[in-house]
Amino acid sequence: MSHIARKRFGQHFLADPDIIDAIVRAIAPRQDDAMVEIGPGLGALTGPLLGCVERLHAVEIDRDVIAALKRRHDAARLIIHSADALAFDFGALAAECGGRLRVVGNLPYNISTPLLFHLAGYAERIIDCHFMLQKEVVDRMVAEPGGREYGRLSVMLQYRFDMERLFDVPPEAFEPPPRVESAIVRMMPRAAALRATCDEDLLGEVVTQAFGQRRKVLRNTLKGRATAAQLEACGISPGARAEEVPLAGYVALVNLLAGAQGAPGARLA
Repeated sequence: MSHIARKRFGQHFLADPDIIDAIVRAIAPRQDDAMVEIGPGLGALTGPLLGCVERLHAVEIDRDVIAALKRRHDAARLIIHSADALAFDFGALAAECGGRLRVVGNLPYNISTPLLFHLAGYAERIIDCHFMLQKEVVDRMVAEPGGREYGRLSVMLQYRFDMERLFDVPPEAFEPPPRVESAIVRMMPRAAALRATCDEDLLGEVVTQAFGQRRKVLRNTLKGRATAAQLEACGISPGARAEEVPLAGYVALVNLLAGAQGAPGARLA
């Protein structure tokens, strides 16, 4: 009996063989990779990946999907973790695998943003990520300052990752077809030596506050947290809006607010 996509899990199963082949070629898996697939679903990517790697880990929440995957694949080569990816400990898996992970997946649209933030916490244990996401989400992830797509997601992920949009995927590549366009994104964690140091929790607070009322200028949205003089000291106009400030500007402001020494954000391009 064929599996029926479950709306509560945001399931849309990839079915186009040309798109599947293009994704696998973009990932370029190697035999000894410590690879984990999030949400394998009906196994559109699972099979091709198992053809390239010695062992594949998969994180899946749907018990029916897990049962189908177990029937189809060798349990010694496909290690299935029955878990919610939002709560999964990717750091423990990396330690179990003895190295950093390569993470892939067709991420459920209904949890994509919180899942990306969850994975950002494990960036130091990850080699790279290749994800299929809603095109609108990828647009926001890779957005440059000055546009309406640039926001909290852009700043926080760009602090942790270098990201590249690879190609778009049309709705008809899925069963059932979603009502949105999709896109493939590559995420490469920024090395600590290349990432400007700042209090990441404070960065999150400042960025969230700044974009909370994005039509207002920063002297108003950050009132009570940063003065106009502090904004100017970081090269930020108090009359600017949140989307006009680059990542380096937010890092500089956070370091100023935290009393950091040196030249904040100097290493960020």
